[in-house]
Amino acid sequence: MIKEQNSFGSIEVICGNMFSGKTEELIRRLRRAKIARLNVKIFKPKIDTRYEEGNIVSHNQLKLESLAVKSINELNDLASDADVVGIDEAQFFDESIIEIAKDLSSKGKRVIIAGLDTDFKGEPFGPMPKLMCEADFLDKLQAICVKCGNPASYTQRLSKDNKQVVIGETDIYEARCRHCYEGPN
Repeated sequence: MIKEQNSFGSIEVICGNMFSGKTEELIRRLRRAKIARLNVKIFKPKIDTRYEEGNIVSHNQLKLESLAVKSINELNDLASDADVVGIDEAQFFDESIIEIAKDLSSKGKRVIIAGLDTDFKGEPFGPMPKLMCEADFLDKLQAICVKCGNPASYTQRLSKDNKQVVIGETDIYEARCRHCYEGPN
C-alpha cells in the first residue's frame, strides 16, 4: 500500500557557522526527498560564486543541481510545482525570504533552508534569526575549531576586510570555538 504524502507544509532551518556541514545536511535531506519521488527544486543566491553556478556544493564536494536566483521573489513562480523546496546560503537573501517560506509552506510544500546564523563578527546574519524563529524544525550545527579541536560555533575571518559579505572558503575563513575566536577590532 502506498501512503499518501502529507499535504501539510513545513519550514526546516539548518544553520551554523562556516564548515559546520549545513549544505551537506541540506543535500542529504533533498536526496532523501528525491528517493521518495518527490518533486524537488533547489535554489541558491547568484552572489554565491564559490563553486558551480548550476549546483549547490558542500565543502566536501557533494553536489545537487540547483538554480541560482538574483532575488528570492523568483521562487513563487519557479517552485510552484515543487513538493520540496531547498534554499542554500539563505543569509544572502533579503527579509522577503521569510514571507516566501511561509507562503510556500502554507501551500503544502516542505521548505528546507540552510544558512549562516551569524557573520564573522558573531552578529546575526541577514534574515536567518527570523527564519529560525519561524522554523517548524531547527538544527544548529557546529564545526570543529581549527585551533583546539573543540566544537566551533564561530566563523573567524582571516582577512582584514570589514564588509559583512566577503565570499570565500578556507583561504579567508576558519571555524573557531568561543575561546579561540578573535572578534574584529
